[in-house]
Amino acid sequence: MGRVFQHIEIDGRKYWTLFDTGARNSYVIPEVARLLVTSKLDRPFRSALGGGVKETDQTALLEGKVQGHRISSHAMVIDNIGKDENDNPIEVLFGALAMQQWGIRPVPDQETLDMSHYPTEFVEY
Repeated sequence: MGRVFQHIEIDGRKYWTLFDTGARNSYVIPEVARLLVTSKLDRPFRSALGGGVKETDQTALLEGKVQGHRISSHAMVIDNIGKDENDNPIEVLFGALAMQQWGIRPVPDQETLDMSHYPTEFVEY
């Protein structure tokens, strides 16, 4: 499992983000969701996160930049993701599905992200 913390840019603002291969889905807090296109779910979505069960009825289209590279992915809106080891609030959790989609690989030993697999074009069949 790999975890790296970095800022990502959303609408020209920087948000503290946990890139976590141990989390399947992505999550944003309401402050971030206000900058994104959101929609209400038909029924609540529940997930185990940070030692507890989180519930939401809202989803967002997460659009932004990771190290200057454009990304677009699906994220659940939850009130609180948690804090990092230095007690900084985590504003975005970028999960494994989104990292796979955009070719992002965390390198925990160096506390950085490997963006060498970022797609420059999409070939769809």
